[in-house]
Amino acid sequence: MTAGYGYRLLVFDWDGTLVDSERRIVSCVRAAIAAVGAPARSAAQIRDIIGLGLREAVLALFPGADERFVASLIDAYRACYLARDAEPSPPFPGVAEVIASLHEAGYRLAVATGKSRRGLERGFRETGLGRWFHASRCADESRSKPHPHMLLELMRELCVTSEETLMIGDTVYDLQMARSAGVDGLGLTCGVHEAARLREQAPVALLSDLRQLPGWLARTAGAGSSGRLACGGRP
Repeated sequence: MTAGYGYRLLVFDWDGTLVDSERRIVSCVRAAIAAVGAPARSAAQIRDIIGLGLREAVLALFPGADERFVASLIDAYRACYLARDAEPSPPFPGVAEVIASLHEAGYRLAVATGKSRRGLERGFRETGLGRWFHASRCADESRSKPHPHMLLELMRELCVTSEETLMIGDTVYDLQMARSAGVDGLGLTCGVHEAARLREQAPVALLSDLRQLPGWLARTAGAGSSGRLACGGRP
């Protein structure tokens, strides 16, 4: 697809895109692995799976693991994450202002995340960002990235076409999901995956800071195009 259509729906990843949660996630995964007595994984290996649903993340770290191990590690991770509620995962600088301004400009805003619904709702409360979003999807109620199901559901719910939708995220999983859904993807290099990896997924742009997004949208605004997925269409 080509940038320049009039985007109406902006879909954001959460961890590493809107909030600076990398340190907390890495430390909790390490603690969970130790709690279940599994072989340690490096910080780099753990950073690489940020953005996936929990089950998919565990299987990426421990290929071939049985379901009992997967469930045990997920439970240990959740317990650790909840125990560290006092440890902040703050929005990146300027995020609140950018999201509020995009909402006021008339964009439809959504979140597509590998977090659980419970985790995202907690994040909404902690950051105060939840009031700006029209819809959201989580990995425990849809399909994990890079499967396109979350995006397809959001477009159908909000009656927006694929050409009118932009996915914004910091991982290759976000951009792969966008490509699978026939949606433009924009990469942020301030998160967990390096620019070179993001570039391999053919994003319409790479930005180093979310505060650059409103200006980029203004420069690329143009005439809309009839979409491939209309309101009520089936994914």
